[in-house]
Amino acid sequence: MAGRLTPDLARQYAGIALANVVREYPGKPDHVLASDADLRPPRVLHPAFHGSFDWHSCVHMHWLLARVRRLHPQIATAEIEATFDRHLTSANIAQECAYLARPEARAFERTYGWAWLLELARELRGTRWESAIAPLADAFVTRYLDYLPRQRHPLRHGLHANSAFGLAFALDYARAAGRGDLARACVDAASRWFAHDRAAPAAWEPSGADFLSPVLMEAALMQRVMTAGDFSAWLDGFLPGIEARSPAALFAPVAVDDRTDGFIVHLDGLNLSRAWCMRAIAAALPENDVRGAALRSAAQDHLDAGLAGLASADYAGEHWLATFATLALTS
Repeated sequence: MAGRLTPDLARQYAGIALANVVREYPGKPDHVLASDADLRPPRVLHPAFHGSFDWHSCVHMHWLLARVRRLHPQIATAEIEATFDRHLTSANIAQECAYLARPEARAFERTYGWAWLLELARELRGTRWESAIAPLADAFVTRYLDYLPRQRHPLRHGLHANSAFGLAFALDYARAAGRGDLARACVDAASRWFAHDRAAPAAWEPSGADFLSPVLMEAALMQRVMTAGDFSAWLDGFLPGIEARSPAALFAPVAVDDRTDGFIVHLDGLNLSRAWCMRAIAAALPENDVRGAALRSAAQDHLDAGLAGLASADYAGEHWLATFATLALTS
């Protein structure tokens, strides 16, 4: 299958996202209760982002819609814009900021949801919703600036709190928005955490609930941080054997045995996020680098497997997987 977001796929994914961002139940809120008064439904807690099962999925489903609107403006533009006009109002975003200000929300969505909100804000730059979402983006920038210097050790697993993922989107946003303070904090954290890594245990991947590859996500971050020459040398020490598609466990798409299980279906997302990372890493290597050819071939294998997994309409995967397909197809 070709590795691009075709109009047919864009239309399909936009339809999924439009249905999901207004679907409040089933829902899994990341919500710490301080009293009985905090027992409120998602639409009250999060007027902007209350659908798609959980807050972060709702944020990145809005990102999917924003990207489709930009790349395929002929597809469902009126519906997308109407959704944004309802959800991304100044009043709704102010309420989201007020939620973050609760003492109990100090670690809310750290750092996966933070990263996706900044990625959404980056995608909305130049649109009429840019100013509305800006206070929430600023709130998460403030959180990054407070958190990164305090976090001595990275989180390396393949789930939401993966530190490399959280830094990658934050750094992309910082550079797009001219936030030199955030960019410096991200580069400093990436250098402290990952610059001296060697011989990554890639053969141990995947864990059974991964939707990110810890080693590929780290490499995709470091290609954002290092010069091309430094990155090429670092990658040689970090993942030796790429040219031979070794270790095999990293280069072979992962089988998914139960797409009704909310954790096992993460592996569909892993195939898609591996494809995204492999393409980014390959693009950072010299054109004639044999590692790039191996990565691009493996990326296509993973993309084909991940897209096939989207055929399941079970909500365990439907509420989020189209975002990772869009990410793999468009980044």
